[in-house]
Amino acid sequence: MASITWQALGRGVARSKRRAQQWLRKSADGGYADACLSLARDMYADGPYAREIGLVEDAAGAANPGLLEGHDVPPDVLRSVVHWLRKGGHPLADKLCRYRMEATVGGRHCFNEGCEVVGHAKDFKFCPQCKSARYCGDACQKHDWTIGGHKEKCGTFMQCQKK
Repeated sequence: MASITWQALGRGVARSKRRAQQWLRKSADGGYADACLSLARDMYADGPYAREIGLVEDAAGAANPGLLEGHDVPPDVLRSVVHWLRKGGHPLADKLCRYRMEATVGGRHCFNEGCEVVGHAKDFKFCPQCKSARYCGDACQKHDWTIGGHKEKCGTFMQCQKK
């Protein structure tokens, strides 16, 4: 996952969600599209420190007024989300609609490719080894470990951590 940084996982450094968001902000300021998308998503979902670090004071937010209606997000945060989506070159209508739906209904967060479970990210458990893959339950984790290929990826990730 591109949005998870070494700082957020605590690999080789002290784990710090604040520092991870600060590095994400620096990357987004530089115009890196994936960082802009991650910061916008984290801000909309009220991720740890995201609204504090990602807020843009001078964000114009001059999007279609109908596009900005119906969001349960403070207006200054929504303007900042629009700013980051634009800076990264992402489609506003699609992303804002998806963020609103994920905030109310949830989304697909399970790393098992065939899983159709929808829910909020906080309800999915992380892989105990790499702490980067999420699963809806033990059955999906076992399936992804044995058939889905996570065992190889997780092992590689763990070897990088030990170096």
